[in-house]
Amino acid sequence: MVMKCLRLALVSGKSTMPPVPTQFITPSRQDTGYSMELAVSRHTSNECNVTNCYIDYGNEVEAGQGVARAIKEGLVKREDLFIVSKLWNSFHEGHQVEPICKKQLADWGLDYFDLFYIHFPVALKYVDPKVRYPPGWAFDGKNDIKLANAPIQETWTAMEALVEKGFARSIGISNFQGSLILDLLRYAKIRPAALQIEHHPYLVQPTLTKLAESEGIAVVAYSTFGPTSFIELDWKKAHDTPVLFDHPVITKIAKQHVKTPAQVILRWVTQRGIAVIPKSNSQPRLEQNLYVTDFDLKDDEIEAISGLDRNLRFNNPTDVRPSPSRINAVHGLIHYCSTLALFTFLPRHPTTSRTKCFLSSGLGLQPFM
Repeated sequence: MVMKCLRLALVSGKSTMPPVPTQFITPSRQDTGYSMELAVSRHTSNECNVTNCYIDYGNEVEAGQGVARAIKEGLVKREDLFIVSKLWNSFHEGHQVEPICKKQLADWGLDYFDLFYIHFPVALKYVDPKVRYPPGWAFDGKNDIKLANAPIQETWTAMEALVEKGFARSIGISNFQGSLILDLLRYAKIRPAALQIEHHPYLVQPTLTKLAESEGIAVVAYSTFGPTSFIELDWKKAHDTPVLFDHPVITKIAKQHVKTPAQVILRWVTQRGIAVIPKSNSQPRLEQNLYVTDFDLKDDEIEAISGLDRNLRFNNPTDVRPSPSRINAVHGLIHYCSTLALFTFLPRHPTTSRTKCFLSSGLGLQPFM
């Protein structure tokens, strides 16, 4: 059975993206290339080939090897793939953006990315890749977080240059909230094509997704299964939260549609015009994740799932328990980002032309409550 996947246009007009791509964030670097090749070979006919590997995951070389093997064996063509990566926090200074993007492209063995994000709206002090790569959050590789003085405008201008030079087809933002998006749009020559945010039934963020839609920014959802991925990381908050796959609201709807709880959650996202990047290293689950647009949820079912919202964020850097110096730096990040929730929606500007696009995901920084 071949599933034809709806292609979603990005605001840049230079590329399209399926609503249910496949994400690889594989702990084992040795397995990544094999996993990539396997998934590409299995799903080429499904037209849903989106791969996401980023600096901080340390798997770009292996992912690129998997893609190269699949292309060499004639399983897929480069133009059939939608490959996504991100700019890490340590490379926000304008003159660092192009060199690190070119390094990432070299690691992948590519000439361009289809979509290149700013990973976080947080600038950290530069760490030379020759010293440590990936650099992580701490300047010393341990506890010492040091901020850089690069504003988002400086970083975004350098990101726009990547598009102009052909290193990226589209550029986007990740983990941004409303006020930063509105500020960026005031000076952007190239508007962000996509916003990636943490998005699941425990963190719905309806106002933020409405803002993105009103501005023609595709929303891409990550951590769509809520606490599940973070239980694997042994995060206490995740352990203390009911697993969505076992939640009676989800299981009841899954039974009614003869689908898995995971498929119901993914359909809850995609049916609301948001794209997802579900993570899995299991081949059967990768295949199940693709078959989530062949059924529709009822309005009351969508409302029931949205009603599970707790405004509960799992991927929150401020939850780290660092050393005193790191606490001071994180508090600086909180101060920097504390206004993000104050302004999250403005009506359409009557003079601005926009292209409708539907994608979603991401995570935002929030102050301690």
